[in-house]
Amino acid sequence: MARTAAKITLSPSRDIPLDRLALSQSNVRRIKAGVSIESLADDIARRGLLQSLSVRPLLDAEGQETGRYEIPAGGRRYRALELLAKRRRLAKDAPIPCVVRAPGDDILAEDDSFAENAMRESLHPLDQFRAMQAMVDKGDDVEAIAAHHFTTPAVVRQRLKLAAASPKLHAIYADDGMTLDQLMAFTVADDHQRQEEVWAQLDHSFNKSPAFIRQKLTEDSVRVTDKRAAFVGIDVYVGAGGAVVRDLFEADGGGWLTDPALLDRLVDEKLKAEGTRILAEGWKWVTTSVDLPWDATRDLRAIDREEVAMSDDEQARVAALEAESEALCEQWSDAPDVPAEVHARIDAIDTELGALVDRPFVFDPAEMERAGAFVSIDRDGSVRVERGFVRAEDEPEQDMPDGAASPGAEGGGDESDPRGGEEGDHGTPAAGSDGEEEGEGLRPLPDRLVSDLTAWRTLALQDAFAKDPAIAFAAVLHSLVLGCFYAGTRESCVQVAANRVYFSNAPTNLRDSAPAQAIDALAAAWKERLPQSDKDLWDFLFTLGGDEQAMLFAHCASLCVNAQAEIVPKYDNGRISAHGVARRIAHSDVLARSVSLDLVAAGWRPTVEGYFRSVTKPRILADVAEARGPQFAEMIDHLKKADMAREAERLLEDAAWLPEPMRTPGLDDAEPGDAEGDAADGELPAFLAEDADGPDDAIDAELPVAAE
Repeated sequence: MARTAAKITLSPSRDIPLDRLALSQSNVRRIKAGVSIESLADDIARRGLLQSLSVRPLLDAEGQETGRYEIPAGGRRYRALELLAKRRRLAKDAPIPCVVRAPGDDILAEDDSFAENAMRESLHPLDQFRAMQAMVDKGDDVEAIAAHHFTTPAVVRQRLKLAAASPKLHAIYADDGMTLDQLMAFTVADDHQRQEEVWAQLDHSFNKSPAFIRQKLTEDSVRVTDKRAAFVGIDVYVGAGGAVVRDLFEADGGGWLTDPALLDRLVDEKLKAEGTRILAEGWKWVTTSVDLPWDATRDLRAIDREEVAMSDDEQARVAALEAESEALCEQWSDAPDVPAEVHARIDAIDTELGALVDRPFVFDPAEMERAGAFVSIDRDGSVRVERGFVRAEDEPEQDMPDGAASPGAEGGGDESDPRGGEEGDHGTPAAGSDGEEEGEGLRPLPDRLVSDLTAWRTLALQDAFAKDPAIAFAAVLHSLVLGCFYAGTRESCVQVAANRVYFSNAPTNLRDSAPAQAIDALAAAWKERLPQSDKDLWDFLFTLGGDEQAMLFAHCASLCVNAQAEIVPKYDNGRISAHGVARRIAHSDVLARSVSLDLVAAGWRPTVEGYFRSVTKPRILADVAEARGPQFAEMIDHLKKADMAREAERLLEDAAWLPEPMRTPGLDDAEPGDAEGDAADGELPAFLAEDADGPDDAIDAELPVAAE
């Protein structure tokens, strides 16, 4: 017959005065960890002692109890109680609840100390999130919870955000089906159904990284940093009923706008209002667009304009601001810490100076009646207005005065007659003949003679021109600047065509690319210096030094470079041909090698919008295999086109890879898979690696520990 195990007898518990307790040398905790003694004392003062001390009687030399006790387990609580007694918030002989072990117990004191510390299980993070939510539900505010649990309000808000995630995701997290980082990523969206849908979509995906989860949850949203959002203003968007979501765990640039349709409507309304305001200035037309097309001003003539001069008061204000700025900079230049108000004042001075120095332009009202303006959104969300462009159909007709003819043709004779008007042609003697009637003025030279003479003059001019390289350079530069900066009917006797390139099919947002921004900045700098009228250009060019002339020459020449492989129409239009485009591209390769063209350094990357959306799935896989190796292509070959394109963009972001049309033979020849950090080393990128670890230790360390 089986014997029943003996029942356990627990150690007795009783209150022992604080001044009869002492720390035991058997306590195994030696390293400071967790909540500090001061913080633990404050917590005990607020809520009392939640856990008794484990003590053993101290014996004298004869083995008898002395009435004093040592503490092998609970030393931190004892030191906190001692600190409260020193602060006179606890009596020195206050009764302390203790569990008293028998003096001759077989269990060592070190065993008790180790067991109490090692066998203690911290709360699961999910239980902590829910506990904080319960405190809020019962009336505690975020700041109070943070203060009571020795953390910051921001951390409490993060925990509350995690507690608000879908209960289904909570259950998966509790069963270790997802990591804490993944759960944090789901908090970027408040819609539980959407959270669950995304998790279901990731069920069979190799990529379940937090970054990919955030991307899926925000793919139908607009970044707060988008220029459209800056143009409208977040307050206006929210006031119209729009919502903004934030990621409390990652730097999100301000969050995402969740209603793109509302944002587009607000953008359209504000742009139209800006267009109406500009039209009221007196222009014939105004065109509004979020993104101004690359070739918007192609074939349009820019009308003359004059900069409004500064008034005496404005000049005095500029001088005063510059003096104040110099004084502040000199005063604080060597200071290790500059006060925030000084920085603010310097910024305010720069803003006011910029507004004063950036002078407005005035236009001829008669010209404004046939010209127009473009209104768009600049990269920083401000309104971009480009005024003063005349369309070809709005140009005034070049009416000739009554009785006038083309130059050199007034009263001219038959052009086929090399001698001009002969005697008897019009019933009068030939010019210069003995029979010329007195009182009759000299007749104009015949057209043919004018042509012959100017041909001779042209040869002489060419000969002299060729002997003076400096003048030849200036004349060609003059022609280039006319073609690049002074659109319209302006002429030059130097027949060097300066045709600024306007792409036949420019990609979207090409104006926002890094090279376009650099070209625009350089063009703006030169436009600021060039004279308003082309009539003053010749004299101005000779005020420039040789280096400046060369830089202007290079800039104008660069605007005439066309390396675009244009789409050749099915039917010949007389403008381009396949052969001509091929020769153009071949020559562009020569130029590219000469300047060591580096498109990756210039900022080009293979993106979904700019590349992958326009190619087939097999092409995407081939490109990934070429850039990173075949194993990376195999990882994404099961995805749908949209997801495959997004993953390919991430894989090739730092691969320094270029599609074939963008490569320069002899310069960008690269072997497949030789990009830095590619498949050759067998390591996955961070965003493809599975997160097999448990909750992040750093995050767990922030969670509060209950009073011991």
